[in-house]
Amino acid sequence: MRAHRPALRPGVRCGPALLRGPRTVHLVRHPVTGAAFEVGEKEYFLIARLDGTRNLDDLAPAYAERFGRRLGVEHWTRLLGLLGARGLLAGSPDPVPAAAPAPPPNSLRRGTRPLVRDADATTARLHRLLRPLLRPAVQLPLCAAVLALLGLLAAQAGPLVGAAGELTGQPGALAGIALFLWLSITVHELAHGVAAQHYGGHVAEIGVKWRLPAALLYCAVDDYLFLPGLRAKLVVAGAGAHLNLVLLLPFGAWWVLLPEGAPERPFVAGLLILGTLQGLGNLVPLPPLDGYRMLGHALGTARLAPETLAYLALRRGGGAAAAYPPRARRIYAGYAAGAVLLVLCAATGTAALLFLLLR
Repeated sequence: MRAHRPALRPGVRCGPALLRGPRTVHLVRHPVTGAAFEVGEKEYFLIARLDGTRNLDDLAPAYAERFGRRLGVEHWTRLLGLLGARGLLAGSPDPVPAAAPAPPPNSLRRGTRPLVRDADATTARLHRLLRPLLRPAVQLPLCAAVLALLGLLAAQAGPLVGAAGELTGQPGALAGIALFLWLSITVHELAHGVAAQHYGGHVAEIGVKWRLPAALLYCAVDDYLFLPGLRAKLVVAGAGAHLNLVLLLPFGAWWVLLPEGAPERPFVAGLLILGTLQGLGNLVPLPPLDGYRMLGHALGTARLAPETLAYLALRRGGGAAAAYPPRARRIYAGYAAGAVLLVLCAATGTAALLFLLLR
């Protein structure tokens, strides 16, 4: 066992360091089954160096220098046994896949249903069609236009709210706005899949989920945590909200060109207000919104909200939270305070907007 020079199976993917509670973990993914599991820093240090050229005696000095402790034969044997049992070493058989838990049966009130046979191929075709629009020469001007639109809406907040207040007597206009917002959510989900394809991700499923009275499209990307670099993860997570705001650009131009008293003003104002709330609302860093995923990627954390709750429970219970490193304590305490502030701001803003519209 000391002389053995193991190598990882081709295609095994290792994710970046993630803070989870007091520990730093890495995700390791099987190339065939897609199964992923967490390993600690010490295990990852060794796994990342299993290229078939090193044995225990080669790795032990670097391990001791990094962690200040000896790499024993027992630890080495246990790690290789775990990797072999999971089919992650070259030459090891694929593990028997665990039986997936049966999904809850669909009902008239709630359920999910896949819509396409090969979601990855479908989004790949969409990506090939839209690829010219994903270039920086196109996206950077679009981002600038979205920022200009947000500035315009902030400057025109009074007239917009006043015009939108007239929608209370226009059910047809309200229905048109609702249809636009529903379609916007649909393309929002497809945008995640196309962005994942752009960075080499895999789209596992496209389908429809319903929670009556609502029915929405969903697009599941199963390996976005393994995409290379932080930028790819942020773009995939934020692509939907970005597209929602881009779809509002023609209506922003329409609002500027409409004369005072035009009958279309209430419709355009209501669509701009609600569409902007929909797009920016998805960027709020609270679960399960896209902004929450983006913040988790930016901070390098896993399960940010649940781990924050666990940390707060330990702090209330006594000194167990002292086991958390300083960075973890700062992140979890800061996120807890920020989440409370966001909820209060959202409740206050919603109440103020409803008051202005109803008045």
